[in-house]
Amino acid sequence: MSRYTKEKILDLDRRHLWHPFTQMKDYEDRDPPVIVAAKGLQLQTIEGQLLYDTISSWWVNLHGHNHPELNEALIEQLHRLDHVNFSGFTHREAVEVVDRLRGFLPQELCRFFYSDNGSTAVEVALKMAFQFWQNQGFKEKTRFIFLENAYHGDTMGAVSVGGIDLFHRLYRPLTFFSYKTRAPYCLRCPDKPAEGFTLDAPLPDCSLTCLEALEGILKEKAVEICAIIVEPRLLAAGGMIVYPKEYLKGLWELARKYDVLVIFDEVATGFGRTGTMFAMEQVGVVPDIVCLAKGLTGGYLPLSLTVATEEIFQAFYDDYLAGKTFFHGHSYTANPLACAVAIANLKLFAKERPLEKGEPVRLHFQRQLRRLFGEEPYVGDIRYLGYVGAIELVADRATQKAFPVEARVGFKIYMESLKEGLVLRPLGDVIYWFLPLCVTVSEIDEILEKSRGVIRRVIHGLGGI
Repeated sequence: MSRYTKEKILDLDRRHLWHPFTQMKDYEDRDPPVIVAAKGLQLQTIEGQLLYDTISSWWVNLHGHNHPELNEALIEQLHRLDHVNFSGFTHREAVEVVDRLRGFLPQELCRFFYSDNGSTAVEVALKMAFQFWQNQGFKEKTRFIFLENAYHGDTMGAVSVGGIDLFHRLYRPLTFFSYKTRAPYCLRCPDKPAEGFTLDAPLPDCSLTCLEALEGILKEKAVEICAIIVEPRLLAAGGMIVYPKEYLKGLWELARKYDVLVIFDEVATGFGRTGTMFAMEQVGVVPDIVCLAKGLTGGYLPLSLTVATEEIFQAFYDDYLAGKTFFHGHSYTANPLACAVAIANLKLFAKERPLEKGEPVRLHFQRQLRRLFGEEPYVGDIRYLGYVGAIELVADRATQKAFPVEARVGFKIYMESLKEGLVLRPLGDVIYWFLPLCVTVSEIDEILEKSRGVIRRVIHGLGGI
């Protein structure tokens, strides 16, 4: 019997812990769930309640919790090698991850740099892009372009290319200057708001004027811009904003036209979450650098990769005294335990082919979102891509007027969802589902039916708001 009872855990938590993206005062008079176990799509609390993990534990879990093959890979690795410095050493596990991952990536992306998480993968990409030009004598190329509503992590370089004011505005004095361009946010388009729901962002009657804003920056500033960074097809933390494939292709073409590198941040979108192994496959273009993390280990351990083309790599390859070395690294770079689980994860993709088998489930998920929420008066938008779905809640559907911030509608839905065995963690008033690849039709039906009930109760309880 553990001496850490529920009461002791909560007491120590309240007195000493500081949780991410959390106003701790919200828990002054309420307790967070104490999770003691997990299996498949469900988390288990200390009281024995089961919760559907509808956000895949912050978008990392792919094949369900406690997958036997991932567990076995980790246990076996513990008996071989726990960790070793990766500067000047190598090991089988790091090599095998790359060897297996090459089969899923475009062949042009062939140089792999390990780090620890999504933010660090982005930091590596930013420094690579900057130094790529510096090593070749283009000293004026020091700036980046990013999108409104973009999120690339919470370290200072990543914040410098972040476009969510709620998260990033306070820290601007600490960041380097980057150029912000319009996001392809169809629902809130200032030129012509989308008619009907965004869904998977087809492109009827759209002139993509958001690309004109990007080209305006490039025309004037390309000489000082080293790269554009973008989340392909889905602005995740910005509100699960699904945007047209044509926008991403147009962005890539503009970058080529103006001699600027392209960085794809596939930290959230990679490893099948959008219905293809990587979201870039839906557009048919290859970036100069791609950032991978989250699902790389199936959600087990922190591990990330920044993958570049041979052209990027060659700009750093020279005699030591030429001063072109990429001086970047992390203590846990290519950790063998994390790599072993990543290998098992990639084996599952190759052996079980979950994306092919899961297509009927994804289509059912999308149909159910339309069926259950399409007529709800509080739903301003429905959007989805692969295993990701979202509804944007509004006070007035006709005008798309948002609920007042002080109503905290999303937070109330989150708290109510826990009572019903769900985890609906919102992004403002965007309620989303970020499901693992192992989800079934019956689980989708239960999750969405319960979700609608929770949302209805909260909205109806708002009274005159």
